[in-house]
Amino acid sequence: MAKSSSVAPESRVYRWLDERLGISEIVELAGKKRVPEHKHSFWYYWGGITLFFFLVMCVTGVLLLVYYRPGDGAYESVRLITYDIKFGWLVRSIHSWSANLMVAAAFVHMFSAFFMKAYRRPREFLWFTGIGLLSLSMLFGFSGYLLPMDELAYFATKVGLAIPATIPVVGPWIADLARGGPEVGAYTVSRFFALHVVVLPAMFVPLLGIHLALVQKHGMSIPESEQAKPEKARKSIPFFPNFAMKDMAVWLIALNVLGFLAAVYPWQLGPAADSLMPAPMDIHPEWYFMSSFQILKWFGNWFPGALGEFLGIAVFNVGVLLWAIVPFFDPEKRSGVWGRRVTWFGIFVVFVILLTTIWGYAVLPAGK
Repeated sequence: MAKSSSVAPESRVYRWLDERLGISEIVELAGKKRVPEHKHSFWYYWGGITLFFFLVMCVTGVLLLVYYRPGDGAYESVRLITYDIKFGWLVRSIHSWSANLMVAAAFVHMFSAFFMKAYRRPREFLWFTGIGLLSLSMLFGFSGYLLPMDELAYFATKVGLAIPATIPVVGPWIADLARGGPEVGAYTVSRFFALHVVVLPAMFVPLLGIHLALVQKHGMSIPESEQAKPEKARKSIPFFPNFAMKDMAVWLIALNVLGFLAAVYPWQLGPAADSLMPAPMDIHPEWYFMSSFQILKWFGNWFPGALGEFLGIAVFNVGVLLWAIVPFFDPEKRSGVWGRRVTWFGIFVVFVILLTTIWGYAVLPAGK
């Protein structure tokens, strides 16, 4: 009579999977990875928060795809989702709120990385990929904003696409390519839909994979105040399970915030877009474009005509470029004159963004 195996079935399953997938190697690697622990550790969680909102946005986006129809039927399909499909309003609200919260978390993550000098050698490509991910996140928001094709989305997109049209030579061509013609319409919705669900995810996901791989390779950056301490005095915790469990707790908090906002402040749907109607008085871009929108308005007032718009775009693009290449201005892991100048540059950028955003909303005319 054959001897009964003393190995539990779950152990046999684990060994079978481990042989093929190398699970034990992953577990061993996770056990060796450690995360610095200090008074600035709070900022380490914002990258994970951004990832959480992106995952929620993906799941809810797939659910919305079941009923959404791009083109001429865009508004009616969103109206159906919002008012007729059970819990459709909730899924749409979660999707829209998660998109906005993802951009907000990405901004916090970027500024925390900047002030902790996480762009310095050897993490330059972490910074570059992070800037790329934030830019793509904002394009996600811009392309998704038009898809309901209600009044506010229509006129906001029309104003937004008029900005690149002011670029000499290639500007009108870029605007026509995005619109699918001279005016915003059904073709524009179809193009923005393809951009939103195909092109941007195809760019975002590989870049996110590279970003996470670089985080794994270089680990968490340590602030200058911690670098000054002897290595033995620096504290750290294992990534798994200690930091991972804390990360999951933060995700749970983020889920509660998201659920509260989606349920108590559901995303509204305005009247259908009508190109023959005048634009609403309170037309404005989403909050993460308000700063650039206000800066362009300033230059338009100072230099009337196409010159003001062109100068505004030029100044804004130069500022973004300087921000993106900051690792080349402050490359070393040490404090110094350049390090302090770069820090003040960051404070100035935060101040300008907050000031112009608040000012932009303050000067909006009263709506209907």
